[in-house]
Amino acid sequence: MTSQPASLPASVLDLAPVIPVVVLDDVADAVPLAQALVAGGLPAIEVTLRTPAALGALRAIAGAVPEAVVGAGTVITPEQVRESVDAGSRFLVSPGWTDLLLDAMQASGVPYLPGVSTTSEVVTLLERGVRELKFFPAQAAGGAPYLRSLAGPLPQARFCPTGGIGAENAPDYLRLPNVACVGGTWMIPADAVAAGDWGRIETLAREAAQLRTDG
Repeated sequence: MTSQPASLPASVLDLAPVIPVVVLDDVADAVPLAQALVAGGLPAIEVTLRTPAALGALRAIAGAVPEAVVGAGTVITPEQVRESVDAGSRFLVSPGWTDLLLDAMQASGVPYLPGVSTTSEVVTLLERGVRELKFFPAQAAGGAPYLRSLAGPLPQARFCPTGGIGAENAPDYLRLPNVACVGGTWMIPADAVAAGDWGRIETLAREAAQLRTDG
Protein backbone atom coordinates (compact mmCIF):
# COMPACT_ATOMS: atom_id res chain seq x y z
CA MET A 1 0.00 0.00 0.00
CA THR A 2 1.20 3.50 -0.80
CA SER A 3 2.47 5.49 2.17
CA GLN A 4 0.43 8.52 3.19
CA PRO A 5 1.70 12.04 2.44
CA ALA A 6 3.10 13.75 5.51
CA SER A 7 0.77 16.73 5.07
CA LEU A 8 -2.46 14.74 4.81
CA PRO A 9 -5.25 16.67 6.59
CA ALA A 10 -7.21 15.11 9.42
CA SER A 11 -10.17 14.52 7.09
CA VAL A 12 -10.40 13.47 3.46
CA LEU A 13 -13.28 15.94 3.21
CA ASP A 14 -10.79 18.80 3.55
CA LEU A 15 -8.53 17.86 0.64
CA ALA A 16 -10.50 19.68 -2.07
CA PRO A 17 -14.00 21.08 -2.67
CA VAL A 18 -14.80 18.16 -4.99
CA ILE A 19 -14.19 14.41 -4.81
CA PRO A 20 -14.30 12.93 -8.33
CA VAL A 21 -16.47 9.82 -8.51
CA VAL A 22 -14.79 7.48 -10.98
CA VAL A 23 -16.30 4.49 -12.80
CA LEU A 24 -13.66 2.61 -14.80
CA ASP A 25 -14.09 -0.23 -17.27
CA ASP A 26 -10.39 -0.53 -18.11
CA VAL A 27 -7.58 -0.68 -15.53
CA ALA A 28 -5.27 0.87 -18.12
CA ASP A 29 -7.14 4.17 -17.77
CA ALA A 30 -6.70 4.34 -13.99
CA VAL A 31 -3.23 5.83 -13.68
CA PRO A 32 -3.43 8.52 -16.40
CA LEU A 33 -6.88 9.53 -15.16
CA ALA A 34 -5.67 9.82 -11.57
CA GLN A 35 -2.61 11.80 -12.70
CA ALA A 36 -4.86 14.24 -14.59
CA LEU A 37 -7.17 14.71 -11.61
CA VAL A 38 -4.27 15.28 -9.21
CA ALA A 39 -2.60 17.69 -11.63
CA GLY A 40 -5.87 19.61 -11.75
CA GLY A 41 -5.98 19.91 -7.96
CA LEU A 42 -8.31 17.07 -6.99
CA PRO A 43 -6.20 14.58 -4.99
CA ALA A 44 -9.06 12.65 -3.33
CA ILE A 45 -10.40 10.16 -5.89
CA GLU A 46 -13.30 7.78 -5.29
CA VAL A 47 -13.18 4.66 -7.48
CA THR A 48 -16.59 3.02 -7.37
CA LEU A 49 -16.88 -0.74 -7.07
CA ARG A 50 -19.37 -0.92 -9.93
CA THR A 51 -17.18 -2.66 -12.50
CA PRO A 52 -14.84 -5.68 -12.57
CA ALA A 53 -11.94 -3.28 -13.16
CA ALA A 54 -12.46 -1.34 -9.92
CA LEU A 55 -10.14 -3.20 -7.54
CA GLY A 56 -7.41 -3.35 -10.15
CA ALA A 57 -7.82 0.38 -10.72
CA LEU A 58 -7.50 1.00 -6.99
CA ARG A 59 -4.28 -1.02 -6.86
CA ALA A 60 -2.85 0.74 -9.90
CA ILE A 61 -3.53 4.24 -8.58
CA ALA A 62 -2.31 3.42 -5.06
CA GLY A 63 0.91 2.01 -6.47
CA ALA A 64 1.70 4.53 -9.19
CA VAL A 65 0.20 7.87 -8.11
CA PRO A 66 1.37 8.57 -4.54
CA GLU A 67 0.00 12.12 -4.70
CA ALA A 68 -3.53 10.71 -5.00
CA VAL A 69 -5.64 9.82 -1.97
CA VAL A 70 -7.59 7.02 -3.56
CA GLY A 71 -10.70 5.55 -2.00
CA ALA A 72 -13.36 2.97 -2.80
CA GLY A 73 -16.97 3.92 -3.44
CA THR A 74 -20.20 1.93 -3.65
CA VAL A 75 -18.93 -0.24 -0.79
CA ILE A 76 -21.91 -2.31 0.40
CA THR A 77 -20.49 -5.47 2.04
CA PRO A 78 -17.86 -6.26 4.68
CA GLU A 79 -16.03 -8.32 2.05
CA GLN A 80 -15.74 -5.26 -0.18
CA VAL A 81 -14.36 -3.31 2.79
CA ARG A 82 -11.57 -5.87 3.18
CA GLU A 83 -10.88 -6.12 -0.55
CA SER A 84 -10.75 -2.35 -0.95
CA VAL A 85 -8.33 -1.79 1.91
CA ASP A 86 -6.15 -4.67 0.67
CA ALA A 87 -6.10 -3.01 -2.77
CA GLY A 88 -4.79 0.25 -1.29
CA SER A 89 -7.97 2.20 -0.59
CA ARG A 90 -7.33 5.03 1.86
CA PHE A 91 -10.99 5.82 2.48
CA LEU A 92 -14.35 4.10 1.98
CA VAL A 93 -17.68 5.45 0.76
CA SER A 94 -21.02 3.65 0.88
CA PRO A 95 -24.37 4.66 -0.66
CA GLY A 96 -26.11 3.56 2.54
CA TRP A 97 -25.31 1.54 5.63
CA THR A 98 -26.28 -1.34 7.88
CA ASP A 99 -24.93 -2.23 11.31
CA LEU A 100 -22.86 -5.03 9.74
CA LEU A 101 -21.35 -2.76 7.11
CA LEU A 102 -20.72 0.05 9.60
CA ASP A 103 -18.93 -2.33 11.95
CA ALA A 104 -16.68 -3.47 9.12
CA MET A 105 -15.89 0.09 8.04
CA GLN A 106 -15.14 1.14 11.62
CA ALA A 107 -12.75 -1.81 11.98
CA SER A 108 -11.01 -1.14 8.66
CA GLY A 109 -8.51 1.39 9.96
CA VAL A 110 -9.27 3.93 7.21
CA PRO A 111 -11.71 6.88 7.13
CA TYR A 112 -15.20 6.12 5.86
CA LEU A 113 -18.30 7.99 4.72
CA PRO A 114 -21.53 6.05 5.24
CA GLY A 115 -24.39 7.22 3.04
CA VAL A 116 -27.50 8.80 4.54
CA SER A 117 -30.64 10.43 3.16
CA THR A 118 -32.80 11.00 6.27
CA THR A 119 -32.53 12.91 9.53
CA SER A 120 -33.05 9.73 11.55
CA GLU A 121 -30.06 8.08 9.85
CA VAL A 122 -27.89 11.08 10.70
CA VAL A 123 -28.97 11.00 14.36
CA THR A 124 -28.35 7.25 14.55
CA LEU A 125 -24.85 7.57 13.14
CA LEU A 126 -24.06 10.48 15.46
CA GLU A 127 -24.95 8.12 18.31
CA ARG A 128 -22.36 5.72 16.89
CA GLY A 129 -19.72 8.47 16.85
CA VAL A 130 -19.82 9.03 13.08
CA ARG A 131 -19.78 12.71 12.14
CA GLU A 132 -18.63 12.68 8.51
CA LEU A 133 -21.29 11.39 6.13
CA LYS A 134 -22.18 11.04 2.49
CA PHE A 135 -25.56 12.55 1.59
CA PHE A 136 -27.00 10.44 -1.23
CA PRO A 137 -28.77 10.74 -3.59
CA ALA A 138 -28.34 14.44 -2.93
CA GLN A 139 -30.65 16.09 -5.44
CA ALA A 140 -33.37 13.42 -5.23
CA ALA A 141 -33.27 13.42 -1.41
CA GLY A 142 -33.94 17.14 -1.02
CA GLY A 143 -30.79 18.83 -2.26
CA ALA A 144 -29.14 21.86 -0.72
CA PRO A 145 -32.34 23.08 1.01
CA TYR A 146 -32.62 19.78 2.91
CA LEU A 147 -29.00 19.90 4.07
CA ARG A 148 -29.41 23.55 5.07
CA SER A 149 -32.30 22.54 7.31
CA LEU A 150 -30.06 20.03 9.11
CA ALA A 151 -27.33 22.54 9.94
CA GLY A 152 -29.26 24.08 12.85
CA PRO A 153 -30.29 21.02 14.85
CA LEU A 154 -27.34 18.81 13.83
CA PRO A 155 -24.33 21.13 13.43
CA GLN A 156 -21.85 18.41 14.39
CA ALA A 157 -22.53 16.45 11.17
CA ARG A 158 -20.39 17.19 8.10
CA PHE A 159 -21.50 16.06 4.66
CA CYS A 160 -20.19 15.18 1.22
CA PRO A 161 -23.34 15.27 -0.92
CA THR A 162 -23.25 13.16 -4.09
CA GLY A 163 -25.85 12.40 -6.76
CA GLY A 164 -27.11 14.85 -9.34
CA ILE A 165 -24.41 17.41 -8.59
CA GLY A 166 -22.62 19.25 -11.38
CA ALA A 167 -20.61 22.41 -11.92
CA GLU A 168 -23.77 24.51 -12.02
CA ASN A 169 -25.21 23.52 -8.63
CA ALA A 170 -22.10 22.51 -6.69
CA PRO A 171 -21.66 26.07 -5.32
CA ASP A 172 -25.17 25.89 -3.80
CA TYR A 173 -23.98 22.98 -1.66
CA LEU A 174 -20.51 24.33 -0.93
CA ARG A 175 -21.97 27.50 0.56
CA LEU A 176 -23.63 25.47 3.32
CA PRO A 177 -21.88 25.40 6.73
CA ASN A 178 -22.31 21.62 7.08
CA VAL A 179 -20.99 20.71 3.61
CA ALA A 180 -17.23 20.17 3.41
CA CYS A 181 -17.07 19.02 -0.21
CA VAL A 182 -19.21 17.45 -2.92
CA GLY A 183 -18.85 14.34 -5.04
CA GLY A 184 -19.43 14.31 -8.77
CA THR A 185 -18.51 13.02 -12.20
CA TRP A 186 -18.77 16.12 -14.37
CA MET A 187 -14.98 16.55 -14.62
CA ILE A 188 -14.65 13.00 -16.02
CA PRO A 189 -16.69 12.94 -19.26
CA ALA A 190 -17.01 9.43 -20.66
CA ASP A 191 -15.96 10.54 -24.13
CA ALA A 192 -12.78 12.13 -22.75
CA VAL A 193 -11.86 8.90 -20.93
CA ALA A 194 -12.60 6.84 -24.06
CA ALA A 195 -10.40 9.14 -26.15
CA GLY A 196 -7.63 9.32 -23.55
CA ASP A 197 -8.05 13.10 -23.49
CA TRP A 198 -6.38 13.55 -20.12
CA GLY A 199 -5.65 17.21 -20.82
CA ARG A 200 -9.36 17.97 -21.02
CA ILE A 201 -9.97 16.12 -17.77
CA GLU A 202 -7.16 18.04 -16.07
CA THR A 203 -8.70 21.32 -17.20
CA LEU A 204 -12.14 20.34 -15.89
CA ALA A 205 -10.57 19.17 -12.63
CA ARG A 206 -8.77 22.49 -12.23
CA GLU A 207 -12.05 24.36 -12.69
CA ALA A 208 -13.71 22.14 -10.07
CA ALA A 209 -10.83 22.63 -7.65
CA GLN A 210 -11.29 26.37 -7.87
CA LEU A 211 -14.89 26.28 -6.63
CA ARG A 212 -15.20 28.38 -3.51
CA THR A 213 -17.75 28.34 -0.73
CA ASP A 214 -18.44 32.00 -1.39
CA GLY A 215 -19.05 31.29 -5.06
